[in-house]
Amino acid sequence: MSADEDDDDVDPTCREDVRELRRLLAAANESALRAGASVEDLYRVFLQSRPRRRARRETAQDGGGVSATGVAVIAGLVLAAVAALLGGALGGADLLGSALGVRCVLPNNFLVWEATRPIADCGICRGVDAVLELHNVSRAAFAGHAYSSRPILVKGAAAGWPAMHTFSYDFFKRIYEATEGAYESVEDECQLLTFKTEFLSLKDVFSMSRSRVLNLDGELPWYIGWSNCHPSILAEMRSEYSRPSFLPPDAEHAHHDFIFMGYSQGASMHLDYISRLMWQAQLKGHKTWMLTPPPECEHVCSSFSFRAEPGDIVLLDTRQWYHRTQIDGKEFSLTVSSEYG
Repeated sequence: MSADEDDDDVDPTCREDVRELRRLLAAANESALRAGASVEDLYRVFLQSRPRRRARRETAQDGGGVSATGVAVIAGLVLAAVAALLGGALGGADLLGSALGVRCVLPNNFLVWEATRPIADCGICRGVDAVLELHNVSRAAFAGHAYSSRPILVKGAAAGWPAMHTFSYDFFKRIYEATEGAYESVEDECQLLTFKTEFLSLKDVFSMSRSRVLNLDGELPWYIGWSNCHPSILAEMRSEYSRPSFLPPDAEHAHHDFIFMGYSQGASMHLDYISRLMWQAQLKGHKTWMLTPPPECEHVCSSFSFRAEPGDIVLLDTRQWYHRTQIDGKEFSLTVSSEYG
């Protein structure tokens, strides 16, 4: 979706102001991250500055989202809060002169997404205080859960996949180095998530020293993820695993799959801005998921966590549940993930 399409429901006289506010929010967010703030800091700032539920309900009744006025109010509050967080490190002239501009998707533009997302339906999380754990579930038994927002953990559902044994850092390094245009496909068509690392490309990831790959003492831990769009790469990957057998036969699936791998803290607290539900198979290591409801639902919903073991499949509406992950100790974690709907 382009920036222009995203503003179609805004009064034409306000569009430029809304776009400028979004540019300022993106710049504030980027400045905060570069100055050492974490995504959790931004999340906390936003919770403290966001209008209460009553005001959000009124804007939702006008169109299901946040109005131009609402964006302006939120923008002012968030910009002020982020400036306070950084102790005045946000220079006005530098911020206004930011060269970030508006792009379809800015990396880590947490504040922009938060300020403009629709109000959540608290029915997705009301009464949910733990993951729904399923064992040996059939397609028929899973049908009632297939399109639910309830977090689900299907134990051992990927245990028979060859990818449990074949997928590794070296596996992906080999196929990317051997496939013409593979690295370029990630930069031009796909998405690379470098989280808290310094990597600028997937080629950088696969150029690490062996000691860092293994996360030996004295080395910086790393965690990254990327989507795979190159037809040959995707075909070789998918020969090692299948779509979860319990999903509905008529479910639509994404045309690319994600790989996430690395150590220590995985993703920080966030929502995913994707079009479908997500499944993620834990192939190596143990990963703890920490889930938090949308801020407007915190008075009726609970936060909780659960742990995925090798062979488990997590199903989560990551568009509704804020989530972050943590990998056990010094273990190496590797997962494959995709969307369905």
